[in-house]
Amino acid sequence: MHPAGVLLEALLASVAVVSLLSNASVLLCFIQSAEIRSHVPGVFVLNLTFSNLLLTFTSMPATFLGLIWGEAGAAEGEPPFGAGFCGALSFADTFLSTNAMLSMAALSVDRWVAVVFPLSYSSKMGPRDAGAMVGYSLLHSLAFALCQVLASWGGYSPAYASCTARFAGDRGEPRFSWFAAFTVALHLCGFALSLLVLCCAYLKVLRVARFHCKRIDVITVQTLLLVVDIHPSVKERCLVEQRKRRQRATKKICLFIGSFVFCFSPYVITRLVELLPHVHVHRYWGISTKCLAYAKAAGDPFVYSLLRQQYRKVLLRVTDRILRRDSLSSYSTGSTVDTDDIPRVV
Repeated sequence: MHPAGVLLEALLASVAVVSLLSNASVLLCFIQSAEIRSHVPGVFVLNLTFSNLLLTFTSMPATFLGLIWGEAGAAEGEPPFGAGFCGALSFADTFLSTNAMLSMAALSVDRWVAVVFPLSYSSKMGPRDAGAMVGYSLLHSLAFALCQVLASWGGYSPAYASCTARFAGDRGEPRFSWFAAFTVALHLCGFALSLLVLCCAYLKVLRVARFHCKRIDVITVQTLLLVVDIHPSVKERCLVEQRKRRQRATKKICLFIGSFVFCFSPYVITRLVELLPHVHVHRYWGISTKCLAYAKAAGDPFVYSLLRQQYRKVLLRVTDRILRRDSLSSYSTGSTVDTDDIPRVV
């Protein structure tokens, strides 16, 4: 077995485990916290979490089996699954991946409305508005996935070791131009549209955040000048906090946009370059780009949810409850054993 194949198998298995645990933790927070459920952004986070979980249960195991199948010396292009099952997996892959990208774009729009229109946020972004955006995301993804199935453009691709969009015929056929147009439209309306919305929304958020930071900095400096007897260490602490405040928003926005580009762009660019004549995607490169796209599903819970204070509080509370229950059960078991060891006097 090739070392690169073993490395990719270990990487894919690790990504699948982390994705399962992290997305399940987000769902646990939703179940345990009424406060999180009451917030409008939770609708988008929930939609993203379900997409990532379903991707973890469908596409990731299929890619792992396809990778093992190829490493075991299967014939070139021979699928490890039946045609019908592989078609269903390719439908799920297209639908869930596109829906996840659009969910991230919806989260950026929600942050833009919250920062730019803080006083009218509840009227501009209510549960109905969030439901409409999620509904559009689902219909948009469903349209492309159904088009792929109806045109029979889903199947097993050895270059990616997975069931995905693929043209099974000869590239010289007239239908290949339709498949190429579909592939370009899929990634333009999925990846490119989501990236455009992310950049526009978060850059606007960054501009507003910097403006507010400047106003806070001016007020802080004026206060420090008025307070003459303040200790120098307190002044220094205030200035350090100013610098941290200016950098915090930039780091978060770089994380949102940077993780999106880093994880999805290699796969999308490879799929587009693959359409050119005489271009053959190397197996290990194609699988690596697919694993990188899967890594976004594992990282999304940390980027959008688990690092926030509300989610951390809920997880700590649940963990504390579980540990306390275990300690109480062990204590009660120990007490029972101790009592049984005492001889009874008749």
